[in-house]
Amino acid sequence: MSNPEPNPFAAEFAAAPPASDDGAPAPDLPARFAELEARHAELSDAYLRAKAEAENTRRRAEDEISKARKYAVESFADSLLPVKDSLEAAIAVPAASPEQMLEGVHATLRQLVSALERNKVLEINPAAGAKFDPHQHQAISVVPRPADSAQDPNTVVAVLQKGYLIADRVLRPALVTVTASS
Repeated sequence: MSNPEPNPFAAEFAAAPPASDDGAPAPDLPARFAELEARHAELSDAYLRAKAEAENTRRRAEDEISKARKYAVESFADSLLPVKDSLEAAIAVPAASPEQMLEGVHATLRQLVSALERNKVLEINPAAGAKFDPHQHQAISVVPRPADSAQDPNTVVAVLQKGYLIADRVLRPALVTVTASS
């Protein structure tokens, strides 16, 4: 680190006679000036070091954010690999009976459901009669409510397609049929 340029007024301060307003002897100005220059150099050095450390911290944080974005799906992809392996194994057995294929499909579906749950992807599958929630459900059709029905208005009659949440955020709303409001 280079020292700051010498102050052009240093010679002036060194040559000035010590004096004060009340006639008392003034402090040794050249010594005081040298002390202040040293303190200034020390503070300048500390400032530059702090600035460099802040820049390094910012750069490290940007690198970590970049890596987090790049590898965010790594865990999810890793949990889906066994599902892919099972599907490839099923294709590799062309002479499998329908019962064997169905058993394999059920086993693969269980693997997929497990992988989704491990990664906080949860089903939205409201039961018939559940209150319609516009935040998690999308009404595809409305059916009239029978007059003698005990079912409340704006309730789910049927689920046409399950929805999914990921970490409490709707990934896809459930597509439902609901009862009319009146």
